Amino acid sequence: MSGEQTREGPPREAVALRYDGTGAPRVIAKGRGVLAERILEIADEHSVPLHPDRGLVELLSRIDLGDEIPPELYVAVAQVLAFAYSLSGRELSQPASPSPQPDPGTGRSGAPSRR
Repeated sequence: MSGEQTREGPPREAVALRYDGTGAPRVIAKGRGVLAERILEIADEHSVPLHPDRGLVELLSRIDLGDEIPPELYVAVAQVLAFAYSLSGRELSQPASPSPQPDPGTGRSGAPSRR
């Protein structure tokens, strides 16, 4: 994701996210100026779609590296991820549902029942 840059404007900013299908997306890289340019180069080398959104980049850049995005940004980031997946022809995978755990009282799997 990148902020927009003009010739006389502020330095370019970029934030990279990773989402592995569990938990929330994490900030894996962020920077301004030369570092932002390098993040964008690496994204281009790996055919990672870019989504320019200065406001979202500004908010994401406040998150510490390695941290998950906060719930307040879930919808905005989900829209960006859907955009990226649509460009790559991939689909967002559904998180796997946990397998039923055995009931300690009966040893049978499934949700506990009222008796």
